[in-house]
Amino acid sequence: MAVLDYYPWLYPLFAVIFGLLVGSFLNVVIYRLPIMMERQWRQECQECFPEINAEQNDSVFNLSVPRSRCPHCNHAISALENIPVISWLVLGGKCKECKAPISKRYPAIELLTAAMSLTVSLMLPPSWWSLAVIFFTFALIALTFIDIDKMLLPDQITLPLMWTGILLSVAGISPVSLTDSVIGAMAGYLSLWSVFWVFKLLTKKDGMGYGDFKLLAALGAWLGWQLLPFVVLLSSLVGALCGLVLLKMQDADNQTPFSFGPYLAIAGWIAMLWGTPIIDWYLTSYLGM
Repeated sequence: MAVLDYYPWLYPLFAVIFGLLVGSFLNVVIYRLPIMMERQWRQECQECFPEINAEQNDSVFNLSVPRSRCPHCNHAISALENIPVISWLVLGGKCKECKAPISKRYPAIELLTAAMSLTVSLMLPPSWWSLAVIFFTFALIALTFIDIDKMLLPDQITLPLMWTGILLSVAGISPVSLTDSVIGAMAGYLSLWSVFWVFKLLTKKDGMGYGDFKLLAALGAWLGWQLLPFVVLLSSLVGALCGLVLLKMQDADNQTPFSFGPYLAIAGWIAMLWGTPIIDWYLTSYLGM
């Protein structure tokens, strides 16, 4: 980190470039991880209940194989066609071969990842903790868009995220003590778990998924238990407002399910960077504390 003392602009520059590259990879994770999970579920179902003869696809499919292809003409995407944002702009947002449109979401996620990485690098001085928060940001972006697409928060991301938060406290990299991290993980999980069961006992319906419990547990491990009320309150407010807007736009009823994970992720990221100052400002301005 000594070089960064002389050239402080290097860290934000690194964050932007790294964010663009990882954003391209996150597009792959967001699309492929749910498919990989579905294939695994089908395989496990077939192994446990061979009599149902569940349909399976035995071709190799993971985050690196097969190569990315155009869904319309099956054209293999070359390295030059996969440069974050730039390739999309050069190609005019269309496939090189068949000219089918390429979703604007791909460059949007790359730019979002770069912008959020830049924000972290500007808010937190260069350190192992700052670098860890950038990876924390990557995980939240992936979880947000997977949940939007599939209403799913994969254990493959939420559980490693939780354990990483605790391990960073053990290593002394996180500003959160080990005790606060462990209590945060426990409180995060149990709080939503309790709400889930109270709601289910009263209505006989599932109010949320278990992935939400695990995501809040992960946020508690990174933030400590003290910021969990802020995360829950902010995510609930944003979720309620956005939910009402979406229901109005889609002309749906109040029984239509919607993903809560994105609002937890947004609130968790805001709490990571600005949670304590916001709480201090509120206590000082409105409660005189």
